Amino acid sequence: MATSLAAQLNKIASQSRSSLNTKTVKAAHAKSLLFEARVAATQSFPEIYSLCHDGFEELCHLDPRFSHYATNLFSNESQDAERIQMTAEENVALDRRVESFLHLVGGRLRLLPAIKAIEWLIRRFRIHEFNTATLITTFLPFHTIPAFVTLLSILPRQIPDKYRFLDPYIRSLTAPPRAAIVQQATNRPEILSTISEYTLESCRSKHEYPGLISFWGGIMVEAVNGMLDKMRSGRKSIQMENNHTLLQQISPVLSEAMVMKDVPGLQIASYMIIAVLASKGSLDDGALSAFMDQLVLGWTAETFRSGLVCLCILSQYRSAKQLSARVAKALLKLQQLTQTLQDISQDHRVDKLANGLALALVDRLSKKGDIRSLPAVKSLLLGNVLQEKQAKVVYKAMLLAAHKINDDVDQDGRIRKELGSVLVSLSQATGDAGDAIRAAIEDVEFDIEELELKLGTSIHSKLIIEQPVEDLTVDKESGLPGKQEKLEAALQRVSNLEPQTSSCLSEEPTNLLDELFSVFLSAAASEGSLPNFDNAPVLSQLQAPRESFYFSFYVRIWCGQFPTLAKVAALEQVKARLKEEDCTSHDFQALIPYCIVALSDSAKKVRRAAADLMAVLGPLFADPAKSTRPVWGSKDLYVKSDVLSNLAPDASKSLVQSVLLPSLEESVIHQDHVLAALSGCLEKKDTEKKHLSHAMRLSILKFLCSHVVATPILTVKLCLLKPLNQIRSISGTSRTDLLLPLLKWWAYLPETEASQLAIREQLDEVALDAAFVDIVIANSAVGLETLLDFIKEPRTASRPNLVQAIFARLGKIWPSMKSDTRFSMAKIMIALSQTVSRPSSGPSSIPAEAADLLRKVELTTDILLDFLQTLQEGVNMVIEPPAAKRRRVSASEHSRSVSLQGSPELHAVLNNTTFVLELVQESKPQDHPELLTSLFNALADLQHLRTLIGSELGYLQNLVLSSLLAMMPAFKKDKNLTIDASVGHGDVLAACIQKSSSPTVINAALLLVASLAKTAPEVVLQSVMPIFTFMGGSVLKQADDYSAHVINQTVKEVIPPLIDTFRRTRRNLVASTSELLTSFVTAYEHVPSHRKYGLFVSLIESLGPEDFLFAVLAMFVDKYGATDSMVSFTTQLLSHFSVEIQLQTLIKFLDLVGDIFKPKPILSATLLGKNDHGEKDPAKTATKQLALLPHLLANRRLKREISQLAERDDMDSARIRDLYATLLESLLTLASTVKTKKPLYNRCGDALSNLLNLLSIAEFIKSVEALLDRPKVGLRQKVLRALELRVDSEGNTDPKSRTALLAFLPQLTAVVRESDDMDYKHTAVTCVDKIAEKYGKKDIEAVAAAAATIVGDHCLGQPSQTLRVMALLCLASLVDVLQDGIVPVLPAAIPKALAYIEESIGDEKSNPELHNAAYAFMAALAQHIPYMMSGAYLDRLLACSNSSAAAGLDEESNSNRSHCLQLLAKLVDPKALFVALEKNWAHAAASGFAALTECLQILGMALDKHPKSVIAKNITSISAIFLSALDLRRLNATNQTGEFGATELAQIESAINGGALKMIYKLNDAAFRPVFARFVEWSWSGLPKSDVAGRTLRLLSLYSFLDTFFGSLKSIVTSYASYMVESVVAVLGKTDFKEAGEKELWKQVLCTLAKCFEHDQDGFWQAPAHFNAVAPVLTGQFLLAGTIESTEELAAAVVELAAAAVSKEHHKELNGALLKHLRSEQPAVRLAVVKCEQDLTARLGEEWLQSLPEMLPYISELQDDDNETVERENRRWIVAIEQTLGESLDSMLQ
Repeated sequence: MATSLAAQLNKIASQSRSSLNTKTVKAAHAKSLLFEARVAATQSFPEIYSLCHDGFEELCHLDPRFSHYATNLFSNESQDAERIQMTAEENVALDRRVESFLHLVGGRLRLLPAIKAIEWLIRRFRIHEFNTATLITTFLPFHTIPAFVTLLSILPRQIPDKYRFLDPYIRSLTAPPRAAIVQQATNRPEILSTISEYTLESCRSKHEYPGLISFWGGIMVEAVNGMLDKMRSGRKSIQMENNHTLLQQISPVLSEAMVMKDVPGLQIASYMIIAVLASKGSLDDGALSAFMDQLVLGWTAETFRSGLVCLCILSQYRSAKQLSARVAKALLKLQQLTQTLQDISQDHRVDKLANGLALALVDRLSKKGDIRSLPAVKSLLLGNVLQEKQAKVVYKAMLLAAHKINDDVDQDGRIRKELGSVLVSLSQATGDAGDAIRAAIEDVEFDIEELELKLGTSIHSKLIIEQPVEDLTVDKESGLPGKQEKLEAALQRVSNLEPQTSSCLSEEPTNLLDELFSVFLSAAASEGSLPNFDNAPVLSQLQAPRESFYFSFYVRIWCGQFPTLAKVAALEQVKARLKEEDCTSHDFQALIPYCIVALSDSAKKVRRAAADLMAVLGPLFADPAKSTRPVWGSKDLYVKSDVLSNLAPDASKSLVQSVLLPSLEESVIHQDHVLAALSGCLEKKDTEKKHLSHAMRLSILKFLCSHVVATPILTVKLCLLKPLNQIRSISGTSRTDLLLPLLKWWAYLPETEASQLAIREQLDEVALDAAFVDIVIANSAVGLETLLDFIKEPRTASRPNLVQAIFARLGKIWPSMKSDTRFSMAKIMIALSQTVSRPSSGPSSIPAEAADLLRKVELTTDILLDFLQTLQEGVNMVIEPPAAKRRRVSASEHSRSVSLQGSPELHAVLNNTTFVLELVQESKPQDHPELLTSLFNALADLQHLRTLIGSELGYLQNLVLSSLLAMMPAFKKDKNLTIDASVGHGDVLAACIQKSSSPTVINAALLLVASLAKTAPEVVLQSVMPIFTFMGGSVLKQADDYSAHVINQTVKEVIPPLIDTFRRTRRNLVASTSELLTSFVTAYEHVPSHRKYGLFVSLIESLGPEDFLFAVLAMFVDKYGATDSMVSFTTQLLSHFSVEIQLQTLIKFLDLVGDIFKPKPILSATLLGKNDHGEKDPAKTATKQLALLPHLLANRRLKREISQLAERDDMDSARIRDLYATLLESLLTLASTVKTKKPLYNRCGDALSNLLNLLSIAEFIKSVEALLDRPKVGLRQKVLRALELRVDSEGNTDPKSRTALLAFLPQLTAVVRESDDMDYKHTAVTCVDKIAEKYGKKDIEAVAAAAATIVGDHCLGQPSQTLRVMALLCLASLVDVLQDGIVPVLPAAIPKALAYIEESIGDEKSNPELHNAAYAFMAALAQHIPYMMSGAYLDRLLACSNSSAAAGLDEESNSNRSHCLQLLAKLVDPKALFVALEKNWAHAAASGFAALTECLQILGMALDKHPKSVIAKNITSISAIFLSALDLRRLNATNQTGEFGATELAQIESAINGGALKMIYKLNDAAFRPVFARFVEWSWSGLPKSDVAGRTLRLLSLYSFLDTFFGSLKSIVTSYASYMVESVVAVLGKTDFKEAGEKELWKQVLCTLAKCFEHDQDGFWQAPAHFNAVAPVLTGQFLLAGTIESTEELAAAVVELAAAAVSKEHHKELNGALLKHLRSEQPAVRLAVVKCEQDLTARLGEEWLQSLPEMLPYISELQDDDNETVERENRRWIVAIEQTLGESLDSMLQ
């Protein structure tokens, strides 16, 4: 029970947010978004509140909505709030406020004030614990910012389950990627629901922000997409269930989101989600329709377009059926729906939506009679948003709707009429939509004509204009009744009517005719009613042959806009009546024009009925003999029947029998056939129409024309004018003569009346205007005059369509006009084009039409010349100064300019000028070269105008220039065309270029200058320089491609003839063009970077690179310096040209630099710049130039190309070599010129280095051979120096280079032999040296020959020191190359070298160079031919070396000598070397310390180098050397050597001892023991006994060696001590301390003994013979303590002897001897012995103290010694003994 209770308590504690644990409380308080935990833990709430409240106040300034929270969450009282102490209700209220604030602040989380405000909620209200989910959701859209990671770090351990996926990111403190959030939202619906609910709540409270909407939309789209993929199933039932589940989950969210009209972003996001759902979800039509209904319910003006896109997508996945009423109604309300759908169709399919909408609207029309939908359906059909099948379905639905509509829906017939109008309009549509609709009409199974009759309209296509729906409503003028009535009543009413006119064609339709038309339509639609109508008295059927009313009534029907069946019925009625007997006596020719109209009807049934009628009418004209028959309608058919021209019987018969009847069948098939047949019979075609005479054709023409003029029906006029307008004239009678009254009638009609007539007959007014105007032909003066009168007539001017048609007609007949007519017409047109409309009359289209006409027609040269002359006259009138008395010019010009700027005359002139120049430009100026002078005059006039008015007039100038430019090819092709150079055209162009600020004008002018320069250069060359000067400051700055083209074209075309001109004058070309070059170089920095290279390449190519490239390069570097960019550009520029040109350029470049230093510079003074004071600084100028030269020579392309070209053995390669040699000569000459100027000289060196690397070495030699034959030695020497540099830079692997250089060696040796110039020889030897060093091993014979020459008297034997040095160095190189091959010349070379060494260290003056060169040679011999260094050579060399060492030369000399000697030590035969050293020892010792030290070093190296066997073989010589060395002290003391100081002697002895050890190391015991014995014996023997000092010095040297010997070899050589025992005893026994030498010897002997004793490990000194020989002598030396300064060496030797002789007997013997001395009378002896005993005790310890009993008496005596020092040391000895034994001696000493 206790365990369960404890577990429950732990669980409660873990979930509790309050704690009594102070650490827990502190940790909770440390949770912060802004501060680290350690800082946050120390902060108090007032501090936090102060900081966070500042952030809250900033938020309030940004958004006043935050102020609401100032009284609660951010009030002062909030500092004391504690959530754990609040009630549940208070916490709930607080949660609501916190969540509301988080929704509002979410959009500003990137701002620090927002983080500060949230910081307060976290620190005070702990929202990260109490409102964790809301806080995380608020920050989730910003999951990539650092603040989100900080939030993760302060979240509690237990976060809401839906956000548990954040645990890994909380632990690692990293931001979760978007993919992780999407994955969780896909797999866990609660996360998606949380994010959606948060977003919707923000939108409800109007706290949303774009980032939140975007985040929600993106997550939703990806999550829905993932869900759909996850839920996809192959089983339909499961798939439907999954879809249902998904819809249940997200539909509520989407439904609410789509109706939030205040949040358009949310709506658009929901549309996007729905689109994904529809495209991948396989939803049924019900779900899709529901989404569509909900979508249109909420969309707004901002979102309707996006919603429409979504509807289109939804519709594509929905079955093809009509939309719901709600969607259709919403779409119907949209403005410009069809246009919007067309725009959307560019990216999405819209056809299903449009189809569904159209079907829904048609259904609404048929069921509810809503005609408001008709325009929408029509626009959808015509808007190309439906597919062909869909368009057919919709149109058929409309036809079905028209059938279904009855009186219940359409009581007054208005709906049917408007529907009929729309159907007609659609049937007449053009394009794909019209084709589809007409195909649908053909496909329908019911009778269209019956439907037409029912609707009272014609659905079949006719060429009529389309009119608005509102215009189709029937009124009094429509010709159709507004209301249907019973047919019987109508017939009864008609029967009581009386005719109001004799003919239905005599005037416009009256009310009577309207009534008759209406009743006829009803009768025609009712079976059996038409005869009743036909028998009505008002029609006068019985009087039809004699009166016009009956037939004219039916003519009105079939020529009017009536249904097809009505027209057919009318034709049949007329046909039936003509069949009656009474009609045979009348001539019905007046019906022929109307039959023709019927035969051209668009409806095939009408044409068929007309053909039947014509078949009945034809026999009536079969008998031309009946000429006396009255002509029907000749008096009363029209109002003015007297204008009719009747046909003669034969003519009428021919027209009917020969033209109309034969073409009936074809006319039925095609509506235009009858008109073509009619036109064909009237045209003069003798081969086809021989039976129609001129008289007949003229009669027919007059007949038809008279009816066209007289008939009131515009349809008839228009129809008959089609064939008539194709007939120009017959027998001198033109159609214009016959039809001109008709044109006048139509032209003088008021605009409104003409429009009403056209609308009444549903005709296109534009087509009518065109047909009427086409009456006029080109050669009819009356007709043309009439047209001009129409144009001038105000009434006509008010009809823009007619005006347009008139001008179109004039343009059409323009080519057919006579030239005089065209000229006069052009003048009239240009006058009309400049006419200014009066404000009272309103704007007129006549000027524009006249101008347009002139632009369209072809204008002749005469016309254009007249225009330009007139233009010039007008300009002169404007710019002409006032006639009054002249005032000051400046004031007059200014006032004139001011007055002109606003004058109408100026505007008129400018307008006229603009128009005329445009006409000239559009008239192909290349075909009118005669206009050139006039155009130049116009250009000059424009310059005057622009000066006066202060305007650029760029457009006008460009017109002139472009026209002139277009003429240039004509002058090039036709040599007969010339341009007068004396007129000053070039000056005009120069002024145009200089004064204009328009890039277009300047470019055009430059192109013209370029063309003139090529075509007629004399015209512009005098004005070229100002043009180029101006170009440098303006045109070259342009960055566009066209300006670049203009510049290149100008340069290419203008500069070559200019240069040719300068050539003819025999002036310096470069100097003459310096101004031109300067302008381009100055403009370089303004030229766009991508244009620079191309521009200057073009310039140089045009100038001639061989003459000008060097100048351009020099001017560039002089202007801008050798900067990196300039170096790169000039190098690139040079690389563009061939190798030959590049080399020529470089030569001239060097000549130009050389010209700078001439006393009177020529070209450089012109090209290269001066300073501000006009003075030049030659050095500075040359420095700039030479700074560029190395870079030009380092050009990789130049090197590559010159190498490729030089490899060919032809004329080109020879030319290249010559140029190269010249360039090298020029560079060397320049270098010698500036040799005193170091900066310039260095630059020349850099250039030379790069120049030498251009050619291969073989080609280089070929190139400079000619230079070597020059008489100037200096030049030849420079060439060889260049060769030397070239060889230095050459690699040694190229076989071609090797062959060439080795082949060149004989020539060099010849120079050495033959030349008297030492410098030249020196350079040649240097070249030999370089060549031999690199390539000599490949041709030993050639190098050996060269070596023989160098060793000879012509070189090495010459007195020149520098030559000797170079020769010796060369020989050193040759030794390396030849090795044994040089032996033949060594007998002559070595003595000279040794002699030169001796000479170089002579008494007069040393020569280190010669010294070093000689040693270099000897070192080479020692290294490569050491066997040659022996005998006398070696002896002499060592002697020279001694002298050199003693001469005190510099470090380099010493180093060279030392190097040579080291090589000797290592490589020369050891026997010869050791013998030579032995011989040389005395000379070395006499030469001093340095020489002797060097000798010992050589000896040491030789000993190190050679093996033991060699050393053993030469031990005699070596030991002799060391014996001589050991005797150095004695010899030095006797002045038989150089003077050595003590330090020097010590260093020498140290070197001797070291060398001796090296020798010993190479010998075994058998070999060395005799040598050692000899050393010891030598020290005693060899000198007389009287020479005590000599003996002492020898012994001192020996024991110095022995000290080193025993100290280094240690126990190995202890046995050798037996050789010195006798000597030691003798020395120690006979030492005279008064002699410094003997005293030093005594010390050295003791030190040597100590070393020997110390390293005795074999018991050598323990042997009684050895011990007894030495021990007494050593102990006896203590008696001498009073005569020597120190006995430390003696004590050390005794101690080491005691240590070596370890037996008790030896110790007792030693101790006894020492103890005896403790009773010596001399304190010094006692003191020395006591110190020795101390050392012995310390060294040997208890082993030595075994003799303590014998010591105690002596110790005790010493305690009371008279000498305090002895007594003190004795006490120290006692202490040492006590420490060793560990007990006190006091008891022993008592």
